[in-house]
Amino acid sequence: MHIPPRYEAKELRSEGQLIFVGCKHNVKTEAEAVRRAGQPRMEAKPSNDQVDERKPRRRYGIGEWYGKIFAAMSTEERAALTELQFLEKRDRKTQPCPFKHGVISEASICSKIGGVCTLRLYESNPTTAVVSPASGVEGSLVTTCPHRFKQNGKIYNWIGEILLNTSNPIIASEVGFLKRSEGGLCEAPQDAFEDVGRIDNVLVHPLDKPLTWCALELQAVYFSGSAMKTEFEAMRKLEVARLLFPVAHRRPDFRSSGPKRLMPQLQIKVPTLRRWGKKMAVVVDRPFFESLGKMEEVKDVSSCDIAWFIVQYEEKEDGRAELQPHVVKLTTLERAVEGLTGGTPLSLTEFEARIRAKVTGEI
Repeated sequence: MHIPPRYEAKELRSEGQLIFVGCKHNVKTEAEAVRRAGQPRMEAKPSNDQVDERKPRRRYGIGEWYGKIFAAMSTEERAALTELQFLEKRDRKTQPCPFKHGVISEASICSKIGGVCTLRLYESNPTTAVVSPASGVEGSLVTTCPHRFKQNGKIYNWIGEILLNTSNPIIASEVGFLKRSEGGLCEAPQDAFEDVGRIDNVLVHPLDKPLTWCALELQAVYFSGSAMKTEFEAMRKLEVARLLFPVAHRRPDFRSSGPKRLMPQLQIKVPTLRRWGKKMAVVVDRPFFESLGKMEEVKDVSSCDIAWFIVQYEEKEDGRAELQPHVVKLTTLERAVEGLTGGTPLSLTEFEARIRAKVTGEI
């Protein structure tokens, strides 16, 4: 049988067969070599590392920094805050937190390392290399610091009106909810008297007797990927006065924030609150809530265990963003767990089919 000249036969000694290596295909039989000889050349698919230059690059970076919209800050402002990150902690000038103002028992200084309040998605134009926030909902600010929710006390007014029938509730922070069981192991003697679980905030009607109150959890979003230090280092080296495209990959980690952090908190606290006839308010931003699975809602506050207060941010011309109430969703604990899990259980038949497939593979 004639083999096209552009194919070269090489023996695979370990397998005792020939492989025909050519410019178009690697084949293992003479017949295959002849059959493929007349086929048109296949274009190689681009690797994952190759970038389609027609599409903008997209990455998450700083949304707000110490309370100001990062993209709206001046070059001088960004440079000053960048240098702050490289000072020894004892030498750093404290920065105010504009969102803590007016909250009982809290100093109005930023306590978050790096000072990043929110993230957002950025795009780099493939033609001009101009960097800007992504358009529409995709470019929304994503809350990474729970104190960000406290702007102007608006969430407290909103929750009070819905759950307590007052727009001016009293706020009690970090209220002990679970005490250590007798006989539990302690690292130190004084630990025996410490609470092992707290509620972020309790909102209380200022006049009602007996007490009318609800619990409140504030859930920001963790992010996964490179730490913000990589951005600070890049900005420090920047020689051109422009908005820098994020140098490292990161993303909001809704899975860690929801099922791994918020869900256990609700499962621990809500059953007791339900026995007491009290409600749990949960504040999240719109991107967080929209990342969850669908939750079946109830129609009235009296029927819910959890009231979800969902917020969004409106960007202003002064370079700051203002928190705005978006919508309230009322659910039971069970439906909330389903939404946080983000999936529906398989049928018994489907699950056992998967078991059989696994067992068969092990035999």
